[in-house]
Amino acid sequence: MFLKVNRDEIIEGLQKSANIIPAKTGAAFLRTIWLQCENGSLNVMSTDSNLEFMGSYPAALEGEGLAGVQGRAFYDLVKQLRSDQGELTIRTDEANQNVLVEQKARKYKFPVNDPEWFQKFSTFPEDNTVYWSGDFLHEIIEKISFCISDEDSMEAIACIYFVPREKDGVNTVEVCGLNGHQFAMLNFVNDDIHSMLPEEGVLIQKKYLAELKKWLTADEIELAISNKRLFFRTGDKRETFTLPLSYYQYPNYNNFLSRLNDDNVSTLEVNRLDLVDALSRVALFNTDSNRCAYFTFGEGEVTISAQGQETGTARESIDAGFSGDMARIAFPTRNLIEILNHFNSATVKFTLTGTEAPCGVTGPDDKDYQVIVMPMMIQEETYYTEENA
Repeated sequence: MFLKVNRDEIIEGLQKSANIIPAKTGAAFLRTIWLQCENGSLNVMSTDSNLEFMGSYPAALEGEGLAGVQGRAFYDLVKQLRSDQGELTIRTDEANQNVLVEQKARKYKFPVNDPEWFQKFSTFPEDNTVYWSGDFLHEIIEKISFCISDEDSMEAIACIYFVPREKDGVNTVEVCGLNGHQFAMLNFVNDDIHSMLPEEGVLIQKKYLAELKKWLTADEIELAISNKRLFFRTGDKRETFTLPLSYYQYPNYNNFLSRLNDDNVSTLEVNRLDLVDALSRVALFNTDSNRCAYFTFGEGEVTISAQGQETGTARESIDAGFSGDMARIAFPTRNLIEILNHFNSATVKFTLTGTEAPCGVTGPDDKDYQVIVMPMMIQEETYYTEENA
């Protein structure tokens, strides 16, 4: 292997490659970045045994070949080299035992990992591919992933769920996330994605979404699905990112969604930023044992309060529109702030089905997006102590 390359041509690819490999722990072959010279390009590849990244970058090749190096150290070195100091020469020695990196008078040597560790990467399917907005996929992940469980042992509810639906004669794609006390759902129309997805939908574990978000840009991406993997490729076909699909049974969420349409629900409409500001101040009075904000409904306003034995009490009222018979309800303060920050609408609407039953949150400018949060049980003695304070 022998090539000459501009540092700036490969640094982004090395960074993406280094992102998915363990820095210090794990098997040595999983901490490897593979450098492959072929067809006039330098291929940079890495895997953590689940995620796979491959990028192809222009380089002046004087000898083809494959070599694996300690990935994090190699990336850190190239990151610190400056492109205005000249191009990099990267080659293996005669015995193929070391990768030599040179830039003018600078010389570095990395031991080559056993080539038998290299396993062929998944091939991007060239049939039935779809071009899609990387920016929109990033937004979907952002709006859904905070409601997904962080525990891999939770199986399906540790995954984001994409499933094709038909609503009122329109093909839509439904994207969901659930963690047991919160649920987020976004619907969008894209006939190509709808046709590509299997009828039962696809599940992607949350732990892979963070790396996918790092890889995504605002540019267009190409998407493909096989029986076991989901493939993403940049529009110029230079970079490929793949991840495994999961095959759990996703819970039936239509039961609690249907409750939002009951005749006896209560509704609250309030300015989103006013509510976030009030909740942020009220949260200062929460404790580990009482982490709720209490909502008391009145004519033309809602009162938000909290208390803690060590912190004291807080009480604020803001303008709101309320209809229904409910007197009060409690939500985990920090969770509710996080939910509201995922909306863009100036006002939000709460559909309240009961003091300990699902509550839906929607906004007029967040079309086809809703979040459901479970209220907290109100302890009567705690609430009235607060009222008497």
